[in-house]
Amino acid sequence: MAHTFVRAYIGLGSNLDHPVGQLRRAIEALGTIPESRLTAVSRLYRSSPMGPAEQPDYVNAVAMLDTRLEPLALLDALQAIEQQQGRVREGKRWGPRTLDLDLLLYGIEVIAHPRLTVPHPGMKQRNFVLHPLAELAPELHFPDGSSLQDALRETLPGRLEVLDRDEDDSATS
Repeated sequence: MAHTFVRAYIGLGSNLDHPVGQLRRAIEALGTIPESRLTAVSRLYRSSPMGPAEQPDYVNAVAMLDTRLEPLALLDALQAIEQQQGRVREGKRWGPRTLDLDLLLYGIEVIAHPRLTVPHPGMKQRNFVLHPLAELAPELHFPDGSSLQDALRETLPGRLEVLDRDEDDSATS
């Protein structure tokens, strides 16, 4: 285990089985990861799906986690939460899912491992990642030295709306 805390950012997404509830349960579960502290969570956003259009809209958020876990141990913890919430990995890229937890950033590390790539590939092109990330760390710089603000300016606009804090799943399930 790492001896000091590393700041990690986790992307959350769901578009099946009550997505708002899925994200709320996932946020609770993130707070129980050993050797870690959940320090902040963005608002929830509704976005159009990537990939096949014939699927429900997504609900997305980003969480800030300070952890002593090594990157692969953190990935294992995230995948365990996904499984507990009914995630089935069918190998279908960008398909509908109950819960998707992505390790976006792990400190300033660049990781190229068969199971994990950090920073998360494509992150800089996804408004549903960049906008919630900007709520938590507006002055963030990526490991390559580029800024979150520059990525926000360069990303293609897409439908993205903030959900009310008390919004339920009636409009998203």
